Amino acid sequence: MYKRLLNRLLISHRNYSYSRSIIDIIKTGQIGETISVQGWIKSLRKQKEVTFIDINDGSTPTNLQIVLTQKSDSKISVGSSISTSGVLKQSPKGQNEVSAENMVLIGECDLAKGYPFAPRKQYEPEYIREHLHFRPRTRKFASLLRLRHAANISIHNYLDEKGYFNIHTPIMTSNDCEGAGEIFKVLPDNEKLLKSMAKENQASELVYFDTKAYLTVSGQLHLEAAAQALNKVYCFGPTFRAENSKSRFHLSEFYMLELEQAFLSNLDDLLIIVEDLIKSVTSNLLQKYSDDIGMCTQNKVSHKWIDKPFIKISYKEALNILSNKLNKTVKGDIVKEHELALTEYFDQVPVFVINWPKNQKPFYMKEIDNENVAAFDLLAPQIGEIAGGSLREDNYDKLKSRLANNNSQLDWYLDLRRFGCVPTGGFGLGFERFLQFVLGIDTVRDSIPFPRWPHNCKL
Repeated sequence: MYKRLLNRLLISHRNYSYSRSIIDIIKTGQIGETISVQGWIKSLRKQKEVTFIDINDGSTPTNLQIVLTQKSDSKISVGSSISTSGVLKQSPKGQNEVSAENMVLIGECDLAKGYPFAPRKQYEPEYIREHLHFRPRTRKFASLLRLRHAANISIHNYLDEKGYFNIHTPIMTSNDCEGAGEIFKVLPDNEKLLKSMAKENQASELVYFDTKAYLTVSGQLHLEAAAQALNKVYCFGPTFRAENSKSRFHLSEFYMLELEQAFLSNLDDLLIIVEDLIKSVTSNLLQKYSDDIGMCTQNKVSHKWIDKPFIKISYKEALNILSNKLNKTVKGDIVKEHELALTEYFDQVPVFVINWPKNQKPFYMKEIDNENVAAFDLLAPQIGEIAGGSLREDNYDKLKSRLANNNSQLDWYLDLRRFGCVPTGGFGLGFERFLQFVLGIDTVRDSIPFPRWPHNCKL
């Protein structure tokens, strides 16, 4: 019985591995072996007796050349998907290529029927963005998607090695964590359902959950509950902001890494965590994915900062530099222009701005004195703020006074301070802005597969 089972597994394995990925062929392919490969045609050059086809299967930015000496299907074109097999050889330029023995057209791509990308033609990002469902087929954006994956895995691996637990915080929530009102309301799009569930004179927005519900702007408050039991926790998922902004830094839906740690009472300790995480993940990308980075980078970008300590200045020091050394007028908040000026002043090294005025930050941040809180913004060259965090207010009475004008939806948050409370601190890192920073991407819309912004929710 065991032999029969083993034979079945071996046969299954052979069938599964029959078609090999291009990255595997490049790394481990042996000249002279017969291989099978599938992919999409990226370029096509027909000559009298031979056809040269470059294909890609998404596993690498490097195309694999197929040399077809028999007559090719008249329907094959750039964009078509094919399956082929043949002998792996070395081209005159020393690169692996397949001398095809056969070729099968899987999916036709008739360029005359409206396919938006013509062969050997360059397109502006704005045009490519009009065709989001085809954008992953472009070489640059395919690299971006692989790099998103690599950065995502690197973050999880880093935090796992450091002893953090991944917590799935809710996407639908009854609270506005930041208190800025930039929230999307959640309501069933079914009038019949709402009528059947409604109580007498009940507002429609309260029918389903018996409370108002929103798409989350942050998982932080829920992470704090988990940190009070597990110590070191994080979440990594979509967050939402209802802002009327079309800038190159803003999205209505984006991904955010949020981390929370218990027994943390020193802001400097939190800054060390942030800096080490960013440098470690970036180093991993630079070491393992240089080809993809070279392919998708839109602007010249330097990573010299990775070997330098991040700058740390107080909010008051930032104002002094802006006003007295950079001749920048600050009226109220530090805005994007000021953020970029500060990183330029410090020779394109990321800058922590710490100890912010209490009236500029959310209710949950820990007071240093009557005017300031133990908070930070991390400013990155060319991008501005990519992360922000703080120590959390663990004094029950102080937190209760700040929530005096809020509704009872955060009573549970106050309860965390009543029973076995310990100091905590944490931060949120905007994943798309991080990618913008590391990869030199001009607009945040080109660092996420399907961007959403005001007046645009395609697909």
